[in-house]
Amino acid sequence: MFTGIIEAVGEVVRLQEATPGTFRLEISTLLSPELRIGDSLSNNGCCLTVVSQSNELIAFDLLAETANRTNLKDLRPGGLINLERPMPANGRFDGHIVQGHVDSTAAVLAVEEHGQDHRIEIELPDLFKQYVVFKGSITVNGISLTVAKLKEESFAVWIIPHTWAVTNLRRLRPDDRVNLEFDLVAKYVERIALTRAKYAV
Repeated sequence: MFTGIIEAVGEVVRLQEATPGTFRLEISTLLSPELRIGDSLSNNGCCLTVVSQSNELIAFDLLAETANRTNLKDLRPGGLINLERPMPANGRFDGHIVQGHVDSTAAVLAVEEHGQDHRIEIELPDLFKQYVVFKGSITVNGISLTVAKLKEESFAVWIIPHTWAVTNLRRLRPDDRVNLEFDLVAKYVERIALTRAKYAV
């Protein structure tokens, strides 16, 4: 489990197709010496398993499901990727519950500078609208953010200077696609409600 608080930003070294529809992703990060083969690491909000490790580089295998559901297949050498290790059992819970299971990608509609802050507007996929509420939490490229404005077809988040400086959000442009993970608690509540309604006498 993750919390959506980014630890480091890695740089994409290589993304190669391994077999049709699957890929090998290789990145450079200062976290590499602290990781071991088999460890989990959130990459732009997607939980991946370290399959190769050296002092400077780590690599991951992307299944077809991962490639199809995330923006990882769009990465290019030199691109930045948000990284977070799983939360330890005795760690501080600074963000919100993040599984590292990306639900969908969505297009960036606008990136606006407002003084020292930035406002990002992102399209809201129809299939997941019910999980988004004003002032609720949402995960964008692995970052725990607060929904600052909610429309029928989009939502907006405000980015403080620190988050802008230490994540890959500063590279976003309109039409770029970001990874979204919606609130886990809302999904369980919906499932329970639908199941009870189905079997209600």
